Amino acid sequence: MTLRLGNYESVIGLEVHAELATAAKIFCGCSAAFGAAPNRHTCPVCLGMPGMLPVLNRRVVEFAVRAGLATHCRIAPVSRWARKNYFYPDLCKGYQISQYELPICEAGWIDVPTENGTKRVRLTRIHMEEDTGKNIHDARSNASLVDFNRSGVPLLEIVSEPDMTHPAEAGAYLRTLRSILQYLQICDGNMEEGSFRCDANVSVRPRGATTLGTKVEIKNMNSFRAVERAIDYELERQIELIQDGGRVVQETRLYDPDRDETRSMRSKEEAHDYRYFPDPDLPPLVIPDSFVDEVRRTLPELPDARRRRFVEDLGLPEYDAEVLTARRDVADYFEAVVAAHRNAKAASNWVMGDVLRLVREHKLDDALVIERWPVAAADLGALIALIDDGTISGKIAKTVFEEMLATGAAPATIVERRGLVQVSDEGAIAAAIDQVLGANAAKVAEYRGGKEKLFGFFVGQVMKATGGKANPALVNVLLRAKLEG
Repeated sequence: MTLRLGNYESVIGLEVHAELATAAKIFCGCSAAFGAAPNRHTCPVCLGMPGMLPVLNRRVVEFAVRAGLATHCRIAPVSRWARKNYFYPDLCKGYQISQYELPICEAGWIDVPTENGTKRVRLTRIHMEEDTGKNIHDARSNASLVDFNRSGVPLLEIVSEPDMTHPAEAGAYLRTLRSILQYLQICDGNMEEGSFRCDANVSVRPRGATTLGTKVEIKNMNSFRAVERAIDYELERQIELIQDGGRVVQETRLYDPDRDETRSMRSKEEAHDYRYFPDPDLPPLVIPDSFVDEVRRTLPELPDARRRRFVEDLGLPEYDAEVLTARRDVADYFEAVVAAHRNAKAASNWVMGDVLRLVREHKLDDALVIERWPVAAADLGALIALIDDGTISGKIAKTVFEEMLATGAAPATIVERRGLVQVSDEGAIAAAIDQVLGANAAKVAEYRGGKEKLFGFFVGQVMKATGGKANPALVNVLLRAKLEG
């Protein structure tokens, strides 16, 4: 980040809209799946036809409680639905069913890893609401169309306190929150498809001041990097404006990723402009303690706990644990490899290196869930076991891995079929060393004359002479003895 605050400090709060991974919409039975042809997943209820009554999807409530418990929120025993009234073409009813005065979850927090240690970001609230439709602007016909497939898809709005002070902290918060929701399996977190959307509230104030500056809301950010860059730009803009004698205006601004700047969209509406009032078609939502306890029992191990276990029980470095637990599917795969052969560090190296490289190259995680791994976890564990017991070397393991990818065969089968068993016979290795030293007498003299960097050359020649099968550790020991004897 290039942010230069000088005598100012930044105040950042984020509002996240997470689409819930339910089969049906929040108040009707229409499919909530993404990607259908326009207006295929609609009915009189989600289109707001006169006389149609909403019926709450129980699964949405369960998912909201899961999110609240995972983020240390208080689950309200009674919450209330409200109508948020405003006009926009994609809002077919003229209002959005949401929650206002009595949300389902309040006063939580998330611990966020940053460069300066863990930072606790407080959550003001989590509430349920329905999504709107989507405006589609057709440049060819110079017209705007509306697709109502998304109308009524269940959302959680997750509102943070203004606890973040740097764009990088905002990015880390979003990554942490998305990871939690993915672990809970309630949201796929796909920012490009709009199932994980973020608005940023940004302001600046003189360093040491206690009152908040005028905030600006930023929209249209579809990646973590875009969020960080948009906030960075907006903070710089506000500081320059104040220093030039201007005044920050409360407004909504859009981020333009091509120009890397924010542009004014509209003056910011206050909450009372939406004329919230209790929805007359939906009774207050009463959540008994037994329901909360039932949901609590189903919670999975969350990223923080899993990360600590990987460090404390498996002995992984903090960095490895951080990378492996960022995604539930990656952590699950890693643990399956360790279950096949308990060498956690070797498994970590293979998963973070070769396996995830192939996942990226072959785009095996397009749906943000890796459904087809390059090799089975049990086979990767078996490959690591062959290295650890001395059957093959690490170099030969790369060759075996490539054939595992191409054929799907088990590593032991490939090693046996191709005769790749590592040579650990001292006599055979010593003979190869004698052959190499005899063929390179001049270089032997140079080594013994002080040119010790040639040792790597001799190791390479011995490995070449043995077809790469010699035990590298044994080669090093025997070769050094021969050269220095």
